[in-house]
Amino acid sequence: MIVVIRISGMVEVRREVQETLYRLKLRRKYACVVLEEKKEILGMIEKARNFVAYGKISQEDFKELLEKRGQPIDKKKKIVVFELGKGSFEEHNLKPFFRLHPPRGGIDSKIHYPKGVLGNHGDKINILLRRML
Repeated sequence: MIVVIRISGMVEVRREVQETLYRLKLRRKYACVVLEEKKEILGMIEKARNFVAYGKISQEDFKELLEKRGQPIDKKKKIVVFELGKGSFEEHNLKPFFRLHPPRGGIDSKIHYPKGVLGNHGDKINILLRRML
């Protein structure tokens, strides 16, 4: 599973990239989604790589993300325990996106990884994600 975090805002975003971000449900700055590794999704992420940070999420960080930032769709229903890769968010009464804080300690630069925050972090995305919870 891949976690994608939107870092840049809405200013000066090309229309096709903006549409890709909307389809990924990354409509706000510091929003994140957890997606499956499919060819189509990886192509969409690659198109928007100048505006997002992404990488593989660990099981422990996914559980922490759900506990701290998971929001129910219907507040009257209970949230069912959700495991990585088992079903969809809607089946478990969860919104498919998570709103995060800006990273504690700030952003080094809005250039590509390893000098900055944007682009493919691989397994090190978990460090950035923990700073934003």
